[in-house]
Formats: sequence, structure tokens, C-alpha cells
Amino acid sequence: MYVAESGKTLDQRIDTFGNRKVEINNRHLLLNGDRVRLSGMTRHEESPWEGLAETSGTIKRDYDDLKLLHTTLTRPVHYPQHEKVFDYADQHGILLIPEIPLWQFSEEQLLNPQVIALAKQMIQEMIEQAGNHPSIFAWSVSNESDMSTPGGRAYFHAMKEWVNQLDPGRFVTFADNDIAYGADPAKEAANDADFIMMNEYYGAWNGPEEGLIPMLDRAGRQYPEKMFIVSEFGTPGVFATDSIEADKLRVHTLEHQLDAFQKYDWIAGAIFWCYQDYKSHRNLFPGYSAGYVDHGVVDENRQRRPSFYAWQHRTAPAALKAQWKYGKWYEAVGFEVTIGRRNLEELPSYPLRGYNLRWELRDGTNRLLHEGNFPLADLDHEQKLEGNWTADSSQLRLTLRLFLTNPRGDTESEEQVHYLFPTSSGQEIQDMKLPNLKE
Repeated sequence: MYVAESGKTLDQRIDTFGNRKVEINNRHLLLNGDRVRLSGMTRHEESPWEGLAETSGTIKRDYDDLKLLHTTLTRPVHYPQHEKVFDYADQHGILLIPEIPLWQFSEEQLLNPQVIALAKQMIQEMIEQAGNHPSIFAWSVSNESDMSTPGGRAYFHAMKEWVNQLDPGRFVTFADNDIAYGADPAKEAANDADFIMMNEYYGAWNGPEEGLIPMLDRAGRQYPEKMFIVSEFGTPGVFATDSIEADKLRVHTLEHQLDAFQKYDWIAGAIFWCYQDYKSHRNLFPGYSAGYVDHGVVDENRQRRPSFYAWQHRTAPAALKAQWKYGKWYEAVGFEVTIGRRNLEELPSYPLRGYNLRWELRDGTNRLLHEGNFPLADLDHEQKLEGNWTADSSQLRLTLRLFLTNPRGDTESEEQVHYLFPTSSGQEIQDMKLPNLKE
């Protein structure tokens, strides 16, 4: 607050801060003492209706979508972020790794004293702007630059020393794409990072997807003491014939690669590139000038693609399995549900405490018949729950909806089970589960 001699307030700033403890121990990520494995998406500050000059409403709208996608970790692209991004992350439990805009710099540029001075100024401004936010657990000082060169390593040494002076309580790293291309590990600046962020695009820029597992095996051996976060993976549209086929590849990539990552317990997180299609004047290869980069689980207008729902289903933090309970003549008289969090052999995986399972039973016209809640203190162990009601032979079609909500009331997982009473012709009950669709 700035107060004039007259006592009149001329300017003021209200900031927030919070407490949390983030550690790296034995190549694992610990949050407030609990080991976690996290996932999320990147997002560009860009839309057709506002361009790069975003309003708070667009930021909230997009980040609400990212929470539906179970985002608990993100590297919010390669430039300073709006204050509302940090506020949202603080309030919704998202860990952030902000990054200065140093992208694809050559060794010659990284050795330039003017570049180093500017990089130091940018990271200092970011730390001074956002350093109070508990959602920030690390700083990144470059993206996809020549960091496996003597000049790149010298640049990182200078930047890490500077950040450690300014903000000694946080980790320092950078987004590396040389490891995925097989760079000499002895020359890599990744050796000096507090943990490794690795960009990889197997099935796209890095070559056939069959190369992913050999690369991960090699990286694990070459950096035996480092925790990894996959800071970018995904499928750009230029590797398919059209946007529809590109999204089919995107679904395959996210499912196949998350399944691969989780087998390596030193991979503590994975960040998908990216949330939305975005406008770019940077051509992806010579002669290509589409204007928009087809890379998102939503298009530039935020219309959801099948990959949106595939990611939402694959990264749900808990598994819900429900089945009907029957009375006489197969009348539905209740349900049983088992629920438990993902274990640490899976990715994502993190503690679920203070959650709630809400349920609704609706008839064929969507009229609410019954509802209830199960408070869930701790989901470390699988639990079995049940709901009951009096049989009603007039109800021939029923839908059971289950909503797992976190302590803030946000829906983390949803499941639907449908019931059709057998007809007089002897048709059997159809008891099926539908995809976890929010719309």
C-alpha cells in the first residue's frame, strides 16, 4: 500500500500466499510428505475472440476445463502468465513450473552476454511477480534449446546460480528435447538440473512410437539419480490426413504413452501438449502455413474432441465400479459400488482425502427418484458402498449417476449405470456402463 502525506491511499496491492512442502526424494516427488505422480496439460494464452489479450473470464473458463481434465501439474507455456493463472492454481491444487520465453536458442545465442543478462532479468521479474504463490514449485529457464553443448551447460549454470540466490526454496530446471533425440548424456545440462523435464514426440517429430520404450530405458540408465517429468508429449495434426484422423492418433498417443510412462517409477509426472488449437505464424515445416496449429483436445473455439473425453477418463484419480442390486423379478432395489484411488504403480496417482461420493437415481424422463452421499475420509484403500430403496415395478428405465467430488466440491470422476426392466417377451436386462461424459 502507498499512502500520501495527507493519509489518502493512492495505490495498494493485495497478495495471497500459502504453505506447502514439495520434495524430491529417491527420484520421487513428494507433496506435503505424500508421494504423488501427477498429470496435466499446457495451454496457450490465445483465443479467436481475444487474441493474446485475455480477460479473466477466458482464463477461468479454460482452467475450469483443465480441472475437468484432472490437471494437477502444468508447465504453463514459455512466457509470463497472468496473475489469475497463479490464483486459480493456488485455489485448485495445481502445481506450476513457469518458464521464461527462451525457446530453441542456439549455443551461440546462449553464450551471448546480452542474452544471459536478459534471461536473468526475465526470471527475476517472474520471481518478483509470482514468488508468493504456493502453486509454483519450480522455475524453468529455457525450452528446447542447445543445452547439450558446452555453451548451453554454461548458460544453465549461470541461470541456476542466479535463481538459487533469488528464490533458494524452489527447484530449477528447463525443458529438454535433446534427451529424446539421444544426446550424449555426459554433455547434457540436464545433469545439473534439480530434476529433468523432457519433451518427447514419439509417433511424430521423434520418429515411430516404437522408439519410445528404448528411449525411456536408456534415459533411466543415463540419469540414474534424476526424477523426470515428461514436459511435452502429444500428436500434432500435420501427422495425419485431417483433423479427425489427427484426433484418433491423439487418443492413441495419450493412452499408449501414459501407460508406458507409469511403468517407470522415476517419471513423476506427464504434461500433454496441449489443451487447445492455437494461432501461430511459426510454420511447423517449410511450405506449411495453416495459421492454426492442430494440437489440442479442443479446437480454437473450445469445441471438445474425442481426445478430451479420452484424457478425462484415463486420468481420473479414482476407479468407480457400480452394479445393481435386484429384488424379485429383477426389480432394481439398490446398488453396490467399489471405489479406490489409483495406486503408485499408475500415473496419475495421489492421495484422496476428504472426498465425497454423491449419487442420484433418475427415471426414464430424468426425474430424480432418490439421492444420497457417502463421505469418504480416505481412499487409500478400496471401499465398498451400497445404496438401497423400495422396489417400484412401475419404473422400467433407470439411470444411476455417481459423482466423486473433492473437498472443494469439484467433480473429479463420474460414472453412469443404466437399467432396462425385462419386457413381457422375455428380453433380458440391459445393464451397461457408458463412457464418462460430462456433456
